[in-house]
Parts: sequence; structure tokens; C-alpha cells
Amino acid sequence: MRSNLLALSIVASLGLAQLAHAAEGMWVPQQLPEIAGPLKDAGLKLSPEQLSNLTGDPMGAVVALGGCTASFVSPQGLVVTNHHCAYGAIQLNSTAEKNLIQDGFNAPTFKDELSAGPNARVFVLDEITDVTAQAKAAIEGAGKDGLARMRALEAFEKAQIAACESGEGFRCRLYSFSGGNTYRLFKNLEIRDVRLAYAPPGSVGKYGGDVDNWMWPRHTGDFAFYRAYVGKDGKPAAYSEDNVPYQPRHHLKFADQPLGAGDFVMVAGYPGRTNRYALASEFDEAAGQTFPLTIKHVGAVIDLVEKAGAKDPDIKVKYAASMASWNNVTKNYEGQLEGFKRIDAAATKQAEEAAVLAWLKGQGKSGKAALAAHAQLVGHGKATGSTRERDFFVGQFNSTPVLSSAITLYRLAIEKAKPDAEREPGFQQRDLTTIEGGLKQMDRRYVPAMDQQLQAYFLQQYVALPEAQRNNPVLNQWLGGHDAAAVDALVGKLAGSKLGSLEERLKWFNADKAAFESSDDPAIQYAVAVMPALLEQEAKRKTRAGEALTARATYLQAVADYKKSQGGFVYPDANLSLRITFGNVMGYEPKDGVAYTPFTTLEGIPAKDTGVDPFDAPKALLDAVKAKRYGGLEDKRIGSVPVNFLSNLDITGGNSGSPVLDANGKLVGLAFDGNWESVSSNWVFDPVMTRMIAVDSRYMQWIMQEVAPAPQLLKELDLAK
Repeated sequence: MRSNLLALSIVASLGLAQLAHAAEGMWVPQQLPEIAGPLKDAGLKLSPEQLSNLTGDPMGAVVALGGCTASFVSPQGLVVTNHHCAYGAIQLNSTAEKNLIQDGFNAPTFKDELSAGPNARVFVLDEITDVTAQAKAAIEGAGKDGLARMRALEAFEKAQIAACESGEGFRCRLYSFSGGNTYRLFKNLEIRDVRLAYAPPGSVGKYGGDVDNWMWPRHTGDFAFYRAYVGKDGKPAAYSEDNVPYQPRHHLKFADQPLGAGDFVMVAGYPGRTNRYALASEFDEAAGQTFPLTIKHVGAVIDLVEKAGAKDPDIKVKYAASMASWNNVTKNYEGQLEGFKRIDAAATKQAEEAAVLAWLKGQGKSGKAALAAHAQLVGHGKATGSTRERDFFVGQFNSTPVLSSAITLYRLAIEKAKPDAEREPGFQQRDLTTIEGGLKQMDRRYVPAMDQQLQAYFLQQYVALPEAQRNNPVLNQWLGGHDAAAVDALVGKLAGSKLGSLEERLKWFNADKAAFESSDDPAIQYAVAVMPALLEQEAKRKTRAGEALTARATYLQAVADYKKSQGGFVYPDANLSLRITFGNVMGYEPKDGVAYTPFTTLEGIPAKDTGVDPFDAPKALLDAVKAKRYGGLEDKRIGSVPVNFLSNLDITGGNSGSPVLDANGKLVGLAFDGNWESVSSNWVFDPVMTRMIAVDSRYMQWIMQEVAPAPQLLKELDLAK
């Protein structure tokens, strides 16, 4: 889950080849024939060549949602993903009076399905093209200047994307692998009409809430269904009542063989970022500074919204998706810090890096370039860390909804004056519908009084900084002082902005630069005042990134060469592109004398139930469990219906909603979480403790059959009794 408040990038562009062991590895599709042996040894019955056919069966059914993964499960465009991945759409369609978060949703017919929002997308992979040689030539042709190199890469990327998107309905993206050693262009069909078809009640889909998040044993029904729609001509189109369900080339079928302990499972999905070969100094920065800073201040924001939401149901509903994201991030970071201590990750990172540097020194002249690159990257880290707190507080202040809208709209006006190919990425013609969609759905995730509280909080943190760090000239001028009165005055002034109105935001969406610069709206005046500083900071970031393009690629290639010299298979770090991971269903032993079995069952739900959120299962569920009404879905080996299961698969954020497939490529569940002991594996993989948590497909079916009935979906899924 994500939020604007936490647009944090701990380490940019880390994608390094790593030596794999056990079930470790987020494999790019091109590697599957290479690892055919390990796949077969683990139990795969399909051919690796079949899996490497990305538009065939079953891979052609796997889709991206932009931050989560999903899959087609019927010929009529039905898409299954996690409840928490659909949470934004559920929240968007909820009010205090009609709360779908709480009550769930079931559309009896297609016409009853609800728009998931103007920015909801389903991305269907069409083609992957290697463009490494061209990308490297563009970078090298720009010379040594860092800013020029970054702009050359951006120009190359925009040209590649423009050509790729020349066909109607496609969305393309350039991915960098191994720190810039490989570049691949992904071409996706972009489905823009996405509708909510089914979501179980929140007391099923989010059972256990943030208390159980990252924990085992788990009993969460984390699933929901979307449906993808297109125009009558079969091409992607914006939401319209005339649109028809998309007919995918392939869809997954639910497993007809019961999953058990030891069985082969695999996941195809779009994992976000792993940092397993970040520099030791980058690890220290995250563990020692960034994570604690985020935990402290996002935790404070959670408290503010929680208290306000307890008094105002409107705030509780409108900030529900943001709260889920913030809670997820803070608990994740807390788990990572605990895991780092448990496995002494700092010592491991330092030892690994020392071994690489020693090996490079032993290479003589041929190792000098990589050693110099390492030193350059360490220097960049020191430069960015010096203003960490100031940049965090000012960045979060600028990211509050009204100010963020003002800054985005003014930047859009600046960029619109340029030819499309020269605009900043994110503000081109291809991005306008996304920007407009964000402006439109802000009303459903914004309350003026809450926005002002968040602005005040981050301003208070800024003015409390030591004088040497309180050096943002624009903000200092607008504050006029560094005390509580100055903060209250500025928040009060910005409250006079009209950008809280959708009509007003859409008016400025089409305004030119001159109109902004003559406006008397306080939020717009602030955006105009702060823009030169934002552009200067952007140029500095790009300069450092451009300088690091060669340094990162050079050093990471050296590390990859070192690892390969040790023998075994290697894979690149996660970077939001399609990956496959595989392993087996198994439990683990978290501490001495404790052994976790790989399956939880229905009986575990009433055992946890308190009748109070987040352990307040629906009465229909509790009654069915008490009556042992298993609906023919029980597994005799465990004596009940399985709810969630563990496996040793290697996943991370972005894999949420990924289909879990059995040895025959059939759907057995959905990935939705990792165990508490696994969260540190984003940096240092722990094969003993790392486990993926998935919701069992039999529990999904049981909920739709016995608790929150959806007979029409069961029929569509060929699961009707």
C-alpha cells in the first residue's frame, strides 16, 4: 500500500545480480529456461518454456494494477486481487452512511459494478524489448556532465515510450536492471475502465487489521474482485456505461487438486524494490536514520488522524486508505529494524562489501574503475543525508492535498508551454488523464480541517529544527517567524485557498502560467513562490543521479561478477517489473520450542474473535464455523477449510495480489503478506525465516459460498456447486 505522504525512495535504482540459495530469487522471465533444473526439482510440472511465454497460459493472465498485482480469472474480464489492493476503490465508493469498507460489496449484475476510480488501471503485458545498447549509447553520448547524462536518458526514454505508445491503448515503461547494466521496454495494454465487482466485509478482508499485519498465524480473507471494461470495439476506453467486459486471451482456473504441505507453489507478480546489494553505507542510512524518522513522524500523523476520525466519521472513512498505508509502512519499518538486529544485518552487509572491495583490489588495474565508482556512490550518500530532516518535513508539508494540488497544477502550466517531448516526465500529454483523475478523487480523501492539522504538524517539526537546518528561504519568508503563532498564522492563511473545491481545481487544470502568477489564492501564491527552489532541487537530484548512472552500473556489475565467481544462479533486484518466484508450502520455527504449521483453519477465527474491530468476524461466519458447515471445501489432512498458508517464496511489496499457482499452473491462492521475520529480507535475505503468507483459494470460495454469498461469481468461476 502507498501514500503521497510516504513518497520515500530509500535507494534509487538498486537492481543487482544476487547469488541465489534455497527459494530465494525474483527471476526475470528471460531466466526461466536457465533455472529449469531448480524449477523441476522443486516440483513444477509445466515446462519452463511455457512459463517464459508471457502472453501464453498461464502467464498471460497475470496483470499489474500499478502498485499491486492481479490476474484474470474468467473470460469476462473478472480480475482477482487482494482486498487491501482494492481498498482505495472500496474507500472511494464509501461514505459514512454507506460504508463498503465495513459492509463489503457484491454486484449481482455487471451493471451494478462500481467504478474503481478515474485512476484505476489494469495493465496487460504485451511485449518486452531489450534496448540496453541504445540506452547506454544515449548516456555516453552526453559526455561526463551528470545533468546532461540524466537528461539524455530521459530524452531517450521519452522517445522510446512515444514510439511504443503510437498504437492506441498502450502504456509503456522503461525499466533499468542491475543499476543500469540492462534496459528493457515493457509494452502494456492499459485498461482504463476498472470496476469493483465484489469485496467481502472488512471484518473478513481485513480480519486482524494492523495487529495481525506481518504476523502468523493469520486468518485474513484478503481478496476482492474487479472487472476490466473496454469500448465496444474491444479497445481501452475511459469509463462509460456503454463499455463491455474485456475478454482476455487467457485466464487462470482455480485448482482442482487440494494444496498440501510440501507442495510446489510459484508466484508471478510485480515486486517493488529490494535493496539486497545496497552499499553498507546506504543500509546504515536507512536503518539508522530514515526508518526511525519515518516511524516517529508517520506514527504521529496516524495518531492525529485516528483521534480526529474517532470524533468525525467523515474523516475516518475518507482517510481510511491513507491510514492503512501509513500503518503498513510504520509496522514494516519496525519489523525491518527488529530483523536487522536479530540477524546482525549491518555486520553481514559490511562483510559482504569488504569481500567485494578486497576482490576488486586483487584484480589490480581492472578493479580500479569499480573501486572509484564505489567511492563516488558513498560520497553521494553523504551529500543527500546532510539535509534529511529538513527535506522530509518540508516535503511532507508540500505533499498535503491542497498544497500538492497547487504545486502540481502550477508545474503543469509551466510544462504545457513546452513541446510535449521536452516536458518533464509525469507532465506530458500521456499523463494528463492521471493528473486530472487525482484532482477529481481528492474530494473523497480530503477533509479541510484534517489537511490543516497535517500542515501544522509538519510546520511545527520544521520550526523546531536547529537554526542551521531551518534554512528553507521560501518557507521562512512565508512563516515570518519560528514559533507556534507563526505556524498557526500560515496554516490559517492557506486555509483561505479555494483549491479544496473540485470545480476550482479543474478550472486551474487548464490555466496558463501567467494566470497562476497573478492569482490571489494563497496556496497558488505559495506554489509560485516555492517553484524555483523545487526546480533547483530537482536539477541537483538529476545531476547526482546522472553522475551515478555509470558509477552504479560499474560497481554493481563488479559485485555481480564477484558473486558469479562463487558459482550458482543469479537474479536482479526487484524494480517493479514482472518477476517469478517459486518454492514449497512449509512452516517455520520462529524461536526455540515454537513450530508454526503451514496452514491455518476456520476454527482459528472464532478462537481469536473478540467481537471488537479488528477481531470481529461476521455472525454468518461464526455460525457457519460453529456448525462445521464446510460446504465440501474441507481438507481431510487438516480437518477443516484452510484459511491462509505459508511458503518459502521470495516476495516484497508490489507482489500483493499476485496469483499463487500450483505445479500445474492452477490458482491456489493470493499472496498478501510476509511473516514478521521476513521483512528484513528486502536488504538481507534470510532463507531460514522468510515466508510468504497467502490466502487459500478454498477460503475465498467458502466466503463467497457460506458467508457473503456471490452465486453469480461462483458460477462465472466454474465453482458453483
